[in-house]
Amino acid sequence: MLLVPDNQRRTLDELDDRLDLGVGDRRAKQSAFWVMLTLAGVIAVAGVVSDSTATVIGAMIVAPLSTPILGIGLGVTTGRGALIRRSTLYVCGGIVVVVVLGAVVAQLLPNPTNVLSNSQVTGRTSPTLMDLLAAIATGFAGAIAITRRDVGDVLPGVAIAISLVPPLGVVGVCLGSGAPSLAVGAFVLFASNVVAMVFTAMVVLFVAGYGHESDPGRARTYLALGVAACAVIVPMVVNSLSSVWARQVFEATQDWLSNTPDAEVVDVQWQSDTATVTILGPTELPPIEDLQRTVNDLVPGDPTLQIVHTVGGRYDAGR
Repeated sequence: MLLVPDNQRRTLDELDDRLDLGVGDRRAKQSAFWVMLTLAGVIAVAGVVSDSTATVIGAMIVAPLSTPILGIGLGVTTGRGALIRRSTLYVCGGIVVVVVLGAVVAQLLPNPTNVLSNSQVTGRTSPTLMDLLAAIATGFAGAIAITRRDVGDVLPGVAIAISLVPPLGVVGVCLGSGAPSLAVGAFVLFASNVVAMVFTAMVVLFVAGYGHESDPGRARTYLALGVAACAVIVPMVVNSLSSVWARQVFEATQDWLSNTPDAEVVDVQWQSDTATVTILGPTELPPIEDLQRTVNDLVPGDPTLQIVHTVGGRYDAGR
């Protein structure tokens, strides 16, 4: 088999030993999981707060959350409800640990709202379908690496790409900073990565021939996964559309300002049904109603347009 050659295929017992924290030397496995997870959470939160990409990458490599997530996929594939429940509890416990760490650190900051504008936060609070695509591809890489003996050295790269702990750190920091809407966006990114890893693990393990046992409860598991997938895909679709609409508004604003010397579109932010356009330019701007009509023609739903002008005030155009 091209995906998982027989001579490189791990046995089911080997996968159990690697992915099931409830078999074998359980005390050592569980100790390692909680210690490394806590340290990864501290590193991730520190990296988020200090806006340090290198530090956040360190947290990605250390984090052991992928083990129980892949364990869920193995449990579904082999029809073992106990493994699914055990692995799910470890994932949920890991979520609580990292989120609490982030919230506590945010409370210790002199001005916690400042952290909400750094790149580590803004890059993880509006996930799009491209993030989901990357998560699916990374999930396949991780599932293949765990089932093949000859490609295990790619797992650090998989850990970096799938990014499990940093989004949870952002969730905690945002909650501690009084920004629950941003926390929801970061949790959607985390949840999409989890769903992608479980789904791809199931596919790879089934194809590799591990799914021989029948489980009458498997249909319920598939239903739960389908509901979880919809829960993360819907906001990602909305975010993807918002990105497209923001780009269209940006281009429309540039055309609107084409006859205004020294005027520049700085940024366009989309939130709910409102587009906020930041403009650097002279005191006098063209009629805002003209831009509002253009935006209404481009974007469905007649969104509200807000202009933030550096030398003027804030003008809200009518719908």
